[in-house]
Amino acid sequence: MRVQLDFMAVLADWPLLLKGVAWTLALTAVAVIVGTLLGIACAWVRGRGFGDTLAPRWLQALVGGYVELIRNTPFIVQLFFIFFGLPAAGFKLSAETASFIAMVVNLGAYAAEIIRAGIEATPRGQIEAAISLALNRVQTFVRVVLPPALKKVWPGMVSQIIIVMLGSSVCGQISTQELSYAADLIQSRNFRSFEAFIVIGVIYLLLSVALRHGLNWVAARFLFGRG
Repeated sequence: MRVQLDFMAVLADWPLLLKGVAWTLALTAVAVIVGTLLGIACAWVRGRGFGDTLAPRWLQALVGGYVELIRNTPFIVQLFFIFFGLPAAGFKLSAETASFIAMVVNLGAYAAEIIRAGIEATPRGQIEAAISLALNRVQTFVRVVLPPALKKVWPGMVSQIIIVMLGSSVCGQISTQELSYAADLIQSRNFRSFEAFIVIGVIYLLLSVALRHGLNWVAARFLFGRG
């Protein structure tokens, strides 16, 4: 049986594909910024960000429970709980808001453990030197502990961010208008499923490569000062 491919039937709906790419990038941007900050805060609690003392046990338990819960449950379950489960408790969210929250919460948990590994690898002498210079806990963490920790684990962080970006395709299941949602809509109109998913597969590949290079450029230019 001869199959005739017609990619133009898919590319003809380029405005829909472009909108899907825009939503995918928007979801990823929010997840990267807020999720990374959340991960840093959780790593501070679970790691040595408090200098000589540890965070209160109740706070460590709370953050540890969050990290373990998110890292040991599927992203789609987390997304469905936020979108379908929270309304039962009186918190009704739009599909887009639920997707933003789910991606932030997911990346935050994974980022916490990645960044904590970098914090634990920070030489104890650096922390003691900062304390001897009368830096407080926050200053020690932000100026002495965090920069080298991020530098050590940056490749792992970039890989996790890309995984979260690719995971945004699940958000189409609750009608968030990201890239996979666009592909579903296009193939439902023209019945070109094979071509539609090849096209978005290529787009996801290009987005992943571009995101990796972009994040590494930003890190080298602004975070780690390599110019």
